[in-house]
Amino acid sequence: MNQEKIPLLEAVERLTGTNPAYFRIPGHRLERGISSRWTDQVGNRIFAYDVTETPFTDDLHAPEGSIREAQELLRDLYGADESFFLVNGTTCGNEAMIISAAFEGEEIMVARNAHKSAMMGLVLSGAKPVYVMPEVIEDWGLQGAIPPERVRVLFQEHPHCGALFLVSPTYYGICSDLQKIADICHENNALLLVDEAHGAHLYFDKDGKADKKRGALECGADICVQSIHKVTGALTQSSVLHIKNHGVREDALFHVAENLKLVQSTSPSYLLMISLDCARYELAMRGREMYQKAAELAAYARTKINEIEGFACLEMIESDVADSTRLVISARELGISGFALDEMLFSQYHVNVELSDHENVLAIVTYANEKEELDRLIYACGSIGAEYGIRDKISERKNDMNVIKKQLCFPTLPEQCLIPRRAYFSKKKRIAWQEAVGAVSGQVIAPYPPGIPVIYPGERISREAWEYIECFRKDGRHIHGANRDGALDSIEIIV
Repeated sequence: MNQEKIPLLEAVERLTGTNPAYFRIPGHRLERGISSRWTDQVGNRIFAYDVTETPFTDDLHAPEGSIREAQELLRDLYGADESFFLVNGTTCGNEAMIISAAFEGEEIMVARNAHKSAMMGLVLSGAKPVYVMPEVIEDWGLQGAIPPERVRVLFQEHPHCGALFLVSPTYYGICSDLQKIADICHENNALLLVDEAHGAHLYFDKDGKADKKRGALECGADICVQSIHKVTGALTQSSVLHIKNHGVREDALFHVAENLKLVQSTSPSYLLMISLDCARYELAMRGREMYQKAAELAAYARTKINEIEGFACLEMIESDVADSTRLVISARELGISGFALDEMLFSQYHVNVELSDHENVLAIVTYANEKEELDRLIYACGSIGAEYGIRDKISERKNDMNVIKKQLCFPTLPEQCLIPRRAYFSKKKRIAWQEAVGAVSGQVIAPYPPGIPVIYPGERISREAWEYIECFRKDGRHIHGANRDGALDSIEIIV
């Protein structure tokens, strides 16, 4: 197919070119009805592209024209059998994968470091999760890859598992060995489902290594979901789902398209879909160049930051199982937590990183960054390092509130008393958070970001898990599952 085409963008341009008397939804009538408070700041032309199903623009839930052609171009670019636009983010794609792969009461293997949208899929499907624990990178306080041998052992213990759901790359850019894992899944007549939200760009990392394949589809995944907006040029909430048939459980693959209708809006945003179409075009035309620029900028910053006394960057550039465009930065040798470093970078230097944890901050580098921005990050780290080096010499560091007081350990798996669906729809009552140890949770508790649940509905709250969450609560960190005012002073439990 001709990757130079942008069929959905071209379709809307044909529509607006007719200067129609417009009596369809949306009510703002192309660019005419948007608040002037907004258009005075940004102009109004973009709003003319916010249309709905017309004779030109097609129907996402039954595509026959421009959307179908746009999805086929996406399919060919990534080497999939089928590809679908998602306007409810990767969340709805994860839900569709799970409800397609596991029905009520059936077992499905789920990586314990999966995003909380996996829990939503489990609630919708009624499947029983069998959790597989990722490796832990102790020196950095990070959860990493899923070991293939753990997957093999779990299939031996749970031979009726019909699928494995995992995240690769992780938020921090760490990839699992998907080729080995895919082989293990297919040997057990199981699907490999990959939340590849952060990995759409990895397919364009072409450095001459013939065996360097990190894209999920290239490595044998049956279904994967990508957040095109996270690392390329689509608008926020714009994602895609790909299917690649490997002759395993073809009945489940067949139902994915229908299940997407269950979890996607019936009023899809054409702005989001056009942005997907345009992002695909850019990747097709210059994806390799885009990835190379991001990787080179990240490598430059990584080298410079590693030269700053007290700072360190996770070395991933030589690894075949990591995304080299991610910068995981730590100042723990200076006694500065990731949370504190994040605050300093933003408040003092206007450097805004993606997330922070107890030990690290994460900076995501893309093709749209410029060297000047990386220099600002490097300068900020150097200035903080110099300041804290002086503090250390005059023995002030021991009194500094930013010092990391305790290294967090990821809790072991809690006892699963009820599957997520049954727990979600069970009768509950609210108790004080301080009394929660030993109770069966009726809700999810997930520090955010990265949005990985520590407790799922239906799990008994262990002392270990409670103390882990308590560290985030006491520090005032953002937690999904907290009360509406943001405080975690109570929790719903199963009666």
